[in-house]
Amino acid sequence: MVPTSSIIMMAVNAILGIAVPVCLAWYLVRKHQAKLSTILIGAGTFIVFALVLESIMHQIVLKGPYGPSITGNTLLFALYGGLAAGIFEETGRFLAMKFLMKKEPTTPLPGIAYGAGHGGAEMLIIFGFTMISSLVMAIMINTGQTDSLFAQAPEDAAALLQTQLDSLQNSTAGSYLIGLWERISALILQLSLSILVWAAVRKGGKWLWLFPAAILLHALVDGLAVLLQNSVGMVALELIVFAEAIVTAAIAYAVAKKI
Repeated sequence: MVPTSSIIMMAVNAILGIAVPVCLAWYLVRKHQAKLSTILIGAGTFIVFALVLESIMHQIVLKGPYGPSITGNTLLFALYGGLAAGIFEETGRFLAMKFLMKKEPTTPLPGIAYGAGHGGAEMLIIFGFTMISSLVMAIMINTGQTDSLFAQAPEDAAALLQTQLDSLQNSTAGSYLIGLWERISALILQLSLSILVWAAVRKGGKWLWLFPAAILLHALVDGLAVLLQNSVGMVALELIVFAEAIVTAAIAYAVAKKI
């Protein structure tokens, strides 16, 4: 059985995972006259560069001859994963801003709107939709309907499905609360990195260094999370990630005042 408290937190997370990106987009469009198209550009760029192109590279690299060497070495895997995320997402951000946002004014607002789309899509797809799926599976476990899941699953996926079901049954409300906290940190980071790259694109020249800086900041957050996930507790890890997000936000705020 999945604890009732866990089911409640899954429902809360599913609602917030959808409501936060939608409300943020609504707020920027209605209260600050941001363009909905800019928000959608951010969302589309995340899907193409993070979910499609980066995933294709992972399939090629991690299932290739050097895959076991990378996944078997925590430091190497953290370095690979951090740089992959940083390079793909920040390059996508740069290209989208450079070629699809030419008519935007040189103010911080377009960068924030793009970040709301990029980070909002990440929160919606990776967190909101995942919570809905977990909630449905948890209800099926508690109502004794898991046999239908195994009946529909391919034979080679049965072990993975059983692992997911076991994980849900051993879950706690606290773990889902930490997951929500992690998504908030990620959204802050995506908004902040978008401002940095926006400044690099629109101001150019001596400001171009903000583009590679965004790649390194992104890689640092993701890589450090991989590196520390087995050596510190989840609360400590999320405190570190949140601190990194706040520092990045402070840098972005200082940059935004000069755009």
